[in-house]
Amino acid sequence: MPEHTATLPGDAGRQFYLTEAHHTKNGTLLGFWVYVMSDCLIFACLFATYGVLGRNYNGGPTGADLFDLPLVALNTSLLLLSSITYGFALLQGRKGRVGSLLGWLAVTGLLGAGFLGLEIYEFTHLIAEGAGPQRSAFLSAFFTLVGTHGLHVTFGIVWLVVLMVQIGMHGLIIPNKRRLMCLSMFWHFLDVVWIGVFTVVYLMGVLP
Repeated sequence: MPEHTATLPGDAGRQFYLTEAHHTKNGTLLGFWVYVMSDCLIFACLFATYGVLGRNYNGGPTGADLFDLPLVALNTSLLLLSSITYGFALLQGRKGRVGSLLGWLAVTGLLGAGFLGLEIYEFTHLIAEGAGPQRSAFLSAFFTLVGTHGLHVTFGIVWLVVLMVQIGMHGLIIPNKRRLMCLSMFWHFLDVVWIGVFTVVYLMGVLP
C-alpha cells in the first residue's frame, strides 16, 4: 500500500504517514440513501401526476375496462417473492457460502425478469387495443408511472448480473459486501413503490 505524507499545521518539520487512502466509514451507504431519497421524490411526483390525471379518460377506456387484475396479482407476487429470495441470498452471504449466494441471486434475477416480461406483455396488449399513452391523460400518466418503475427493475437486474460476475471473480470482499447491501436497499425500495402502484393504480383503477 503506498504511503502518503502530510505536514502537521504550524510545524513544517513534522510529518505523519498514511498507510492507506482515507475513506469515510459507511460513506457509500450514506450516499446511496441520499440517492434513494431522491428517487422517492421522483416517484412522489409521478404518483401526484397520476392522482390528478387518473380520471381523465377523454371518452376512452377506463382502468376497469383495461386492467387484468389476476395478471397484475401474479406480477406482484413475482416481485415480492424476489425480495424474499434476495434475503435468502444475504443470509448465505453472511455464512460465507458464495455458491448458495450466487444461486439465490440468480433466482432473484429470474423472478425480476418474469415481472418485466409480464409488464411488457401488458403494455403491448394495451397498445394493440388502441390504449396507448397518447390515447388519454389517464393512459399517459399510467404508462409513465408504471414504465418508470419497470426501467428501475431493468437497471436493478443489470446491476444484479454485474454484481454476480464480480462476486464470482473476487468473492465476498468488503466492496462486494457493500454493493450487496446497496442493491438490497434498491430492490426492496422497488417493492415498496410497486405496492403503491398496485394499490393506487390497479386496485383503485377498477373501482367505478
